Amino acid sequence: MPHTVAFLLVPNFQLLDMSGPAAVFQIAGAEAPTATGPAYTVQVVSEHGGLVRSTSGIEIQTRPWRGLRADTLIVAGGEGARETAVTPGMRRYLHAQRQAGKRLASVCTGAFVLAGAGLLDGLRATTHWRRAAMLARNHPGVRVDADKIHVRDGGLWTSAGITAGIDLALAMVEADLGADVAAATAREMVVYHRRSGGQSQFSALQDLAPDSERMRAVLEHIRANLGAALTVEQLAEVACVSPRQFLRSFKAETGETPAKAVERIRAEAARGQIAAGGSSIESIARRVGFTDSERMRRAFLRVYGQPPQALRRAARSQASTG
Repeated sequence: MPHTVAFLLVPNFQLLDMSGPAAVFQIAGAEAPTATGPAYTVQVVSEHGGLVRSTSGIEIQTRPWRGLRADTLIVAGGEGARETAVTPGMRRYLHAQRQAGKRLASVCTGAFVLAGAGLLDGLRATTHWRRAAMLARNHPGVRVDADKIHVRDGGLWTSAGITAGIDLALAMVEADLGADVAAATAREMVVYHRRSGGQSQFSALQDLAPDSERMRAVLEHIRANLGAALTVEQLAEVACVSPRQFLRSFKAETGETPAKAVERIRAEAARGQIAAGGSSIESIARRVGFTDSERMRRAFLRVYGQPPQALRRAARSQASTG
């Protein structure tokens, strides 16, 4: 039988929190058909059924959740999810799904609904970085990890904001149908396959965000040549300016010196490889241009406040608890 994925909506939900992951399951289901049809079927539910309005004004027709057999239940986020009080009926429904061994998940502030139902107490969870402090304050029993794309703990899955729901759904597809189907789905959707759950919600390249095309070209050059020396003189050549002008312009546009920017981009590249496992920390340090693991360790302490070994242990712990 196909695996039924249900999206639970509350008024003022974020449309992409539902539509992005729903597209993942629709495409993956077609990529891996069963004898009776696609591997997944998708349903959209609410407490009483009927039209539910999104934050964009678009309304989605839902069916009542009463009597629905869902293998995976995903709570969509949005303004309504963090503001809506969990009703007694919703609490009973969510706990019944949990007790039946169903896979429960949330996208973005959908975590507030799971937390409000008492399902995240004692577990690690994430949400949109802007709302992480509120989640921790409103639900002190939840171990909020504000810097993860998605988190799986105790059989419950939570993801960061909006497009992170696509990463969450791809991870579920990989768990259900294998890496090849997940990769094929990502290719069809023209999205990256796939940001690991332990990856930061933030990107050094996005944070630096220079205004001029010249400085953007410099950042792309850094990213593509992490193993090179990347001296000021070389980077100035890429920008087609003098070294002195380059130093002044780069700092003005990014808020960082070139050396600090290179360190951050190298650390981010190393962090993803460390979380993925498979390579020694020493070899990763050389690959991304830190020369040796001690230099990378000092850089990680400056950028992340903890050494590479701690991040690797955290990634292994997340994998084992998943």
